Amino acid sequence: MKLQQIMESIPYTGAEALGELEIEEITCDSRRVMPGMVFVCVKGGRMDGHDHAAEAVNRGAAAVIAQHDVGLDCQAVVENTRRAYAVMCANFYGNPSRKLKLIGITGTNGKTTVTNLLKHILEYAGHKVGLIGTIQNEIDDMALPAKYTTPDPAQLHALFARMAAAGCDYVVMEVSSHALEQDRVAGCRFEAAVFTNLTQDHLDYHGTMENYFQAKKKLFSLCRVGIVNFDDPYGRRIIEEAPCPIHTFSVADNAAEYTAKNIVITAQGSRFAFLGTGIIARIDFPMPGMFSVSNAMAAAVCAMAAGIPLEKTAVALNTCPGVCGRTQVLKTDTPYTVIDDYAHTPDAIEKILSAVREFAQGRIVILFGCAGNRDGKKRPLMAAAAAKGADFVILTSDNPRSEDPVKIIQDALPGFEGYDTPYVVIPDRYQAIRWALENCREGDVLLLAGKGHEDYQVLDYGTICFDERKVVQELLEKIRTEGKRAVLPPQPGK
Repeated sequence: MKLQQIMESIPYTGAEALGELEIEEITCDSRRVMPGMVFVCVKGGRMDGHDHAAEAVNRGAAAVIAQHDVGLDCQAVVENTRRAYAVMCANFYGNPSRKLKLIGITGTNGKTTVTNLLKHILEYAGHKVGLIGTIQNEIDDMALPAKYTTPDPAQLHALFARMAAAGCDYVVMEVSSHALEQDRVAGCRFEAAVFTNLTQDHLDYHGTMENYFQAKKKLFSLCRVGIVNFDDPYGRRIIEEAPCPIHTFSVADNAAEYTAKNIVITAQGSRFAFLGTGIIARIDFPMPGMFSVSNAMAAAVCAMAAGIPLEKTAVALNTCPGVCGRTQVLKTDTPYTVIDDYAHTPDAIEKILSAVREFAQGRIVILFGCAGNRDGKKRPLMAAAAAKGADFVILTSDNPRSEDPVKIIQDALPGFEGYDTPYVVIPDRYQAIRWALENCREGDVLLLAGKGHEDYQVLDYGTICFDERKVVQELLEKIRTEGKRAVLPPQPGK
């Protein structure tokens, strides 16, 4: 493809002859450059692609796209290379997103659940659907691995092209704040956008909650219609500030356009009445908790905005099997209940514990850790949320990455101050889960928080296989054959 076709709709300055160059591929990673490729200089948090422009040419780059003069004969200068890169990738793949109806979901918590619920509803209504998200990417019923919540533009548009070729007419996708801030979806037009909530997360990247909010809000300048959680204060700001029409939903406030009433939460799921002006439907689906009701409301309102009748939407939700690692009750054949959930922020921990409290018959025991090389400010807040909502806490590791797991735990410990909730510290997550399984009592609910769908753990020496659902089954079998170990945890708390 000629460079001028790839650069369509992107103003640039440079030698006119550049437009006639034949381009094999686009990249913003100088290490991937091969002869015939165009290299786009993108400035990141730690590295600036402009510093590697000459290296890219030495590796065979046919052209370099930059934000300022880098002193090369084959350069073209644009105003914003991130935005240009996204549009170039769309042009290179023939703008496949224009053949699809895109639905984007953003927010701190709930994106994965709402995305999966929407895919289920759309498929029930007869549509062929692609999915892009945290757990995996899906083209109809074919699953593909996902590295990032929202992929790099080259990967994103390659996925769109595969989805369009497979006959998909809808794509539901999680749109992260990083992706919005980095213009990964620049040039995309969304049929609808959903906002779930906003609580503290990713401040290591965004710096402030206001910056985090402004990144999320960008999605609503890229869509035909917005669906917004009226119960969230940032949601109410989007209602006031977004340039697109907005539909609102709530689990508590009659001022919203759509409201959940007569809510009943059990260990098996949630039941409620979906109410709007002149409409009502009964929803009964297998995900417990008020936040699950909110997620179901978001999916239902979005489906209706996409033209799916409420009757079909309700039946689809009532037949939904749930979402892997999202308030997932594990089959354990134990006198206590084990729930696996992705909760890894203070707000998510608070919400999942509140949901469990509504049906727990015994103690609530939570096992969680804090991620390494991520926002350290939320570590004590996570511990405080656990101490506030649980009856017993087991503090362990999550994905420590290159950080010292003990240091991460020490950062979290101040969060227990002011609470009488007993806790223990067991840095090794495998051993922590074993201790929890051996010490739970009849009627307890054991909540394994933080890993959810993840089937790995990232340690300082690399990534290991760690699927908690399988770990629980393996440990229960060991306990049944070996018996309980009379071993105290390494560091008892209160």
